[in-house]
Amino acid sequence: MNNLLAIDWSTIGVKAAQFILSFSILILLHEFGHYITAKWFKCRVEKFYLFFNPWFSLWKKQKGETEYGLGWIPLGGYVKISGMIDESMDKEQMKLPPQPHEFRSKPAWQRLIIMLGGIIVNILLAILIFIMILWVWGKEYMPPANAKYGIAADSLAQTIGLKNGDHVLKVGDKEVKNLLKLRGDIVYNEGPSTITVKRGDSIIVLNYDNKIVRKLNTRDAGNFISIRAPFFIDKFAKESNAEKAGMKAGDRIIGVNGMQTLFYDEFTQGVKDKKGEKVNFTVLRGADTMNIPVELDKNGKLGVNAKSLDDMGFQFETQKYSFLNAIPAGFNECWSTLGNYMKGLKQLFNGKAKASESVGSVFSIGGIYPGVWDWQIFWTLTAVFSVILAFMNILPIPGLDGGHALFTLIEMITGRKPSDKFLEYAQMVGMILLLGLMAYALGLDIFRMFK
Repeated sequence: MNNLLAIDWSTIGVKAAQFILSFSILILLHEFGHYITAKWFKCRVEKFYLFFNPWFSLWKKQKGETEYGLGWIPLGGYVKISGMIDESMDKEQMKLPPQPHEFRSKPAWQRLIIMLGGIIVNILLAILIFIMILWVWGKEYMPPANAKYGIAADSLAQTIGLKNGDHVLKVGDKEVKNLLKLRGDIVYNEGPSTITVKRGDSIIVLNYDNKIVRKLNTRDAGNFISIRAPFFIDKFAKESNAEKAGMKAGDRIIGVNGMQTLFYDEFTQGVKDKKGEKVNFTVLRGADTMNIPVELDKNGKLGVNAKSLDDMGFQFETQKYSFLNAIPAGFNECWSTLGNYMKGLKQLFNGKAKASESVGSVFSIGGIYPGVWDWQIFWTLTAVFSVILAFMNILPIPGLDGGHALFTLIEMITGRKPSDKFLEYAQMVGMILLLGLMAYALGLDIFRMFK
């Protein structure tokens, strides 16, 4: 019970709301891709559902020949097209003679387009979102030269020789252009497994192996590196022990129990393992230095928020795009996202990632969203997941769009259409496989929660 009370339910609520809205958009538009192409070729669409609705629906309305509805299991959606063997497994309909309005009566090339309609819409949606993001917000990045105090390396980064204060120059043969994406540069690097840094006046080349990449692919890898910065207090949490003790907004914490802590990473090391203890902090306020004892809470927190990098004068660069320039850049973002995702899948087979450490269910996906509503992050994640949804659906697995498309392509090449019985069995096998994968991913997340 205490663990449940300690959970920040407001943060979880914001994450859940963003996840549900994002995936509702993706599912609706994916299914609309099937719907509009089916209508284009004069197929009858019997149902159009957001979420699955076994036994009952939360809402439904009949309009013309189509029932529109909202299911109660938020794991996807579907359109039911007459004369098609899909997750509805409507065998009775398939026993009747084919009708002109049915999917099975249409030429193979039309059926192929209907099957690929959802995938095409997801790719177009991702491109459109990327274009709008670049046009409205541009692309923000932190050049290594603008990190005036270098990086703060966590314990994992330190295992390969990175140190606090290092200035990262290269990953493999490629120059680092954005420190905020250094982790991704390392994970997706296909060149030499090296990191080049400037340390003082020396240039040092550090080597890393697949074990580091595998750890970076896990959900508990930590930050790896962050931008090193001083610790200035911005504001206080409610009932903050630091505020009660006399600390003020704008104070800079430069010492913990007599140990100098000029940077935030040094502060975190200084208060490590001091939960619930009274700690003496050295604080710089203007030109004055003072000592302020504060009792840390049971989580080892002071109850303050640090100033942001922007507020401390760190210079982020923003690449701006006109609408016309954003169009090709949006296409590039889409293909780059797809390429990185495919590299990630490849790593499951070459030792750079383990399914048990990197695969997750809707809980893991929902946890990726920030705890505060940020439209730029929301739309970026929506675009990324639109690309992933398109790729996953084009896989030639029975039960997915790619499986249906594969059988249709075989028919177009050989001139022989698979039997309805074969397609029924293939659909059943595909559904069992997909449900098994979903159960595996959900089981991993539940295991991680208890762990």
